[in-house]
Amino acid sequence: MNIKETLSEGLTREYEITFTAAEMDEKVSARLAEVATTANMPGFRPGKVPMSVVKARFGDQVKGEIIRTTLDDAAKKTIEEQELKLASQPKMDINSFEDGGDLVAKLSAEIMPNITIPDLAALSIERPVLPNDEAGIKETMQRLADENRPTKKVESKREAKLGDVVLIDFTGRIDGKAFEGGAAQDHMLELGSNSFIPGFEDGLVGAQVGEIVDVKVTFPADYQAAHLAGKEAVFECPVKEIHEKGDSKVDDELASKLGFENLDALRDAVAGQLASQHSTALRAAVKTNVFDQLADQIDFDVPPSLLQSEYDVVAKSIAEPHDHNHNDDHDHTHAADEGLNDEQKEEAWIVATRRVRLGLLLTEIGQSNNIQVSEEDIKRTVIEQSSRFPGQEQEVIQYYQNNPDAMQQLAGPMFEELVMDYILEMAKVTDIEITAEELYAEPAEKGAGKGSKKAKSVPKKSSSKKSKTKKAATKEVAPKKAAAKKNTAAKKKG
Repeated sequence: MNIKETLSEGLTREYEITFTAAEMDEKVSARLAEVATTANMPGFRPGKVPMSVVKARFGDQVKGEIIRTTLDDAAKKTIEEQELKLASQPKMDINSFEDGGDLVAKLSAEIMPNITIPDLAALSIERPVLPNDEAGIKETMQRLADENRPTKKVESKREAKLGDVVLIDFTGRIDGKAFEGGAAQDHMLELGSNSFIPGFEDGLVGAQVGEIVDVKVTFPADYQAAHLAGKEAVFECPVKEIHEKGDSKVDDELASKLGFENLDALRDAVAGQLASQHSTALRAAVKTNVFDQLADQIDFDVPPSLLQSEYDVVAKSIAEPHDHNHNDDHDHTHAADEGLNDEQKEEAWIVATRRVRLGLLLTEIGQSNNIQVSEEDIKRTVIEQSSRFPGQEQEVIQYYQNNPDAMQQLAGPMFEELVMDYILEMAKVTDIEITAEELYAEPAEKGAGKGSKKAKSVPKKSSSKKSKTKKAATKEVAPKKAAAKKNTAAKKKG
């Protein structure tokens, strides 16, 4: 075998690999001899088939096998001898090969650039932090108090009004017949809570204790129980008691009711939950600051295939959506940057180049410092992933356990986070207080002007506005308990 480098340009390498006709004949003959020892053909004893017959029967098959294994071995040997650090899967093409002639092939490869890791200890990183959201904490505590106001039975005779809590039985009927799940006894229902289907709670406004009220409702067309969807029903509701809500109080009694030791513990939980809603954005912000400084200190060629792949991702994310209304059986594909103007394409190349450079740098930092994702790290992440699907945790865990590739896909982001932690440990980090408005004012990746090493990112859609995060946070601090009984068909959900 003869190996000759034919191209060395940037990170692209090409090699011409030649096997002489004699070498190929020797390989084919040796393999045919092996086949002959086990060949079983009609009219011949096993292992006694003449070579001419073996060659006629298996010659083409053996030749194809020898070509494949020869090229595979040649690629491995070339990579080892040339000490190539590959950036992507190499490609092997046959230039020429005929019976009785030499086998000439071309190996094309992209190699990794030489990366010099910047002095991480010299980095000065600003880490955005949010001060305690005192207004948000106070607002949340008050909302919890309002939602959990104590109730007191009304002893005087009066009509039920919105905001009251009534103790009722109910039996639902469609066309005069009771239906499964349409009855309950001693149910406490807050009028105006919208926890039952539309019209049910309004039908009890004005009722008095001792009355039997017939509440006429129509189940929503999209009601989850298909046999009830869109049907008209009448619920017979004896009203047993009326309770009115007392004053809302933010005190230890509220905390105890919500399962906390005291008011301070509840406050800490609320503060922690509100802060956790911003943790992802805060982490993205400090990572952007790290990336910006690293990007200013690196300048190396990037493998063309990696760059093209990342460019396609960026271009697709900013391209205007196309609606061509093609038939389902018409296979129509588009270039990733179809619809982008020249300025957008240039910006996409800048972003893609930055991302690939930073990704390669993080990999180099991780490998140089023996940073690895452990099996325990992956298992912990699988548990965290499963927690995002309440009631389906075991199914999610089993999915990852049965899909090693999916399990390994979790390792990439985890590796980046571990490397980022290492960089922040090495760098000079200064905490800078910002507001929530400032935190969400810019995309996750900041950028400088066009053409600089810093590149504007593709804006990422986010609904993480301050008011929304407050609401989401408080729901997790003290979720409402759903009285999920079989006999609650009148309820909106369930």
